[in-house]
Amino acid sequence: MRVVTRPSAIPAGMVANATIGTLVFLSGFVLYEPAPSDLLLCIVVAIWAFLGLKLSRPMLPMIALMLAYQAGGLLSFTQLKVFVNPSIYMATTAFLIISSIFFAAVIQVDTERRLRTIEKSYIAAAILCSLIGILAYFGLIPYAQLFTLYDRAKGVFKDPNVFGPYLVLPLVVLTRAVLTDKLKNSFWRMAGILILLAGIFLSFSRAAWGLAIFALLLVTLLAFLTEPRQSHRLRMLAYIAGGILVVALLLALLLSIPVVQDLFSQRFKLVQEYDGGRLGRFERHIIGFFMIQEKPLGLGPFEFGKMMGEDEHNMWLKGFTAYGWLGGFSYIALVIWTLVIATPLVFRNRPWTPFIQSVYAVYLGHLMIHNVIDNDHWRHVFLIYGLLWGIYALEWKMRRVARLERSRPPPLVFGPVPLPRAS
Repeated sequence: MRVVTRPSAIPAGMVANATIGTLVFLSGFVLYEPAPSDLLLCIVVAIWAFLGLKLSRPMLPMIALMLAYQAGGLLSFTQLKVFVNPSIYMATTAFLIISSIFFAAVIQVDTERRLRTIEKSYIAAAILCSLIGILAYFGLIPYAQLFTLYDRAKGVFKDPNVFGPYLVLPLVVLTRAVLTDKLKNSFWRMAGILILLAGIFLSFSRAAWGLAIFALLLVTLLAFLTEPRQSHRLRMLAYIAGGILVVALLLALLLSIPVVQDLFSQRFKLVQEYDGGRLGRFERHIIGFFMIQEKPLGLGPFEFGKMMGEDEHNMWLKGFTAYGWLGGFSYIALVIWTLVIATPLVFRNRPWTPFIQSVYAVYLGHLMIHNVIDNDHWRHVFLIYGLLWGIYALEWKMRRVARLERSRPPPLVFGPVPLPRAS
């Protein structure tokens, strides 16, 4: 008699992690909106909610502030004289808010494995996207014009100023891993670093350049401060010196190409003509901040650009013009609250601390470039919010369990009572 055995079912955890990884990977492909990741996210969240997606109490501040931000955007519709395409804009904001809440919720279960999945998927997407941008910049792939804009690499994004910053988090993660590991284990990491560096450079995004430099310096400092072994700290210093030399050589190689050199000389200026000129970026900021004082409900999506000829290019200003006072102040409160809850996370001894240190460094860098660019629809920024709040919620629950364990009375011991010893 032959016994027929059924193949074992695929574990639910494996399916869940694969789904999370797919969502993160697809977030690197945003040529059009809604992006493929947005549409898939709606399906995944609906199914996951039916199966039991749990929102924890520590996530409530993030959820409430993001929903207030969205509500402010919807209220701004009342200020529109002509209703043209703002619904798609606000729908995209809603997708991204849902993504933050989703990632914050799901990483509280099977945390180490899911964070590793997110990290690897993001790195894979960024390297592929960077390669497409590099090859397209030099005209080495068909339809290269789809992946460049204004003679700048943009990969599979709509704008080089989104493409460049998107590559920074994987760059920081890989760099930190190289700094804290033996060199013989880091060949593929270093190859990935060079690809990402080239992609960031060829985006010719000053925001991406500044973000990369700031985040790399900060994560190096955090890794150095949290490394207890002196020998490993000395090894880090040697790696840093070697890394600076390699980056200098890569930069010299790229600048030896005339077309790259010409564009670099144009972009490598702190203040461009369209920044400091009449009605330039900085003057628009000043006008905009005076304007919103009289517009508590905001102006509505795209209206500032119609009035001034260019978009806000300032996230703080964008929060008030497109989302009103309710949205603008909600976003400022979200930033402050996130800094308060996230800063202690980078000093805890956890398996995921290296990744969270990288995420934190890149988040601080994004707060700095908020002043020169409006990134309210950058998917990786909302992923960062989800990661920081999800880890905070997990830490909060771990501390709560530890407090309950400490406050629990000792168990009663039954048995013969020992008689006092005779004096």
